[in-house]
Amino acid sequence: MLKQAHAISEELIEWRRDFHMHPETGFDVHRTAGIVADELEKMGYRVTRGVGKTGVVAEIGAGGKLVAIRADMDALPLQELNESEYKSTVENKMHACGHDSHTAMALGAARILAKEKLNGRIRFLFQPSEEAADEEGKSGAVRMSEEGAMESVDYVIAQHVDPTQPVGTIAINAGPCSGGVDSWYGIIKGKGGHGAYPHTTVDPFYLLAHVIMALNAITSRRLDPFTPAVVSIGSLNGGFTENVIPDSIKITGTLRFTTQEAQKQIHDEIKRAFEIAKTLGGDYELKLEIGAPPMINNEEVSNLIEAVGKDLLGADNVQELHKSLGAEDFGSFMAHAPGAMYTLGVQKSGHEGYLLHHPKFDMDERALPIGTAMLTETALRFLKS
Repeated sequence: MLKQAHAISEELIEWRRDFHMHPETGFDVHRTAGIVADELEKMGYRVTRGVGKTGVVAEIGAGGKLVAIRADMDALPLQELNESEYKSTVENKMHACGHDSHTAMALGAARILAKEKLNGRIRFLFQPSEEAADEEGKSGAVRMSEEGAMESVDYVIAQHVDPTQPVGTIAINAGPCSGGVDSWYGIIKGKGGHGAYPHTTVDPFYLLAHVIMALNAITSRRLDPFTPAVVSIGSLNGGFTENVIPDSIKITGTLRFTTQEAQKQIHDEIKRAFEIAKTLGGDYELKLEIGAPPMINNEEVSNLIEAVGKDLLGADNVQELHKSLGAEDFGSFMAHAPGAMYTLGVQKSGHEGYLLHHPKFDMDERALPIGTAMLTETALRFLKS
């Protein structure tokens, strides 16, 4: 399978560089999705366009088990600072998270699988808006799932590039691998007035100080210390001049968790923290927005990916996945079928310090056939198992 993937290396690089030069964000991935759908139709796939707004679902084979392979297509609203021949041609948009390569490698896997005699079905899920959500707070994985993209799927797999690991390696393990993510939006309400007469006001900054203390104590004093979780404040906006106490202050933030129990407890504790504003004579508004669930790799799926990695790359090149509370909406697909995501080493010489979401992020393109082979061989083994 590695030989087959290396045989199409030039095509993989061409796809990846084209997507990199023409990044699209959120659900606005019309050009990318159009190229993907056109290529898949040429390969003989049954293609459905516009799933989850701008996603592409493509299937091949018949009967038997159904394995889904997911690839995200969207870029980030970021100005690229690289000077490569394939740098972004779109101002303030860049593939700084490697989704250009995810799409290219999935297309490569589709090309190889189209020529295989399948003992079942393969479904590709080319997803928009992994990095963002729509006006209802729903990401691309959620939207595609709502429109039946995961119907009848037995297993679902995905990969994500990792610039901290060398080419020729993968990382995988079962269990929690990334956090679920929700957002919260609050307004602390007081009574404004002149800065020289604070006693005639209900100072929202004073209220806010106590709320912030309570928010920061949630993970350290309210949750079990062995429960991975984060509550972070992301923005604070209030006031308009130095000698006027405002009526209100806006505050927003994020929370991360690995279990539904922790998610519920954090929601309750955030509400409790904002109640302090009432206790001190003010008021508040609070909105909690549900995001992606945690990504918990299934043991059976993880074990098979690990076995494929050892066979293709050697046991020494299969590592344990570094766990984090960074968000990844692949968990929304895994809510419908057992699945797992592994990471693919793509570290590029001279770019070691530039991690995902950095304006100078880039990858070593020698990793493209490796990721392609991993996706292809894993899918085939599921169908044969």
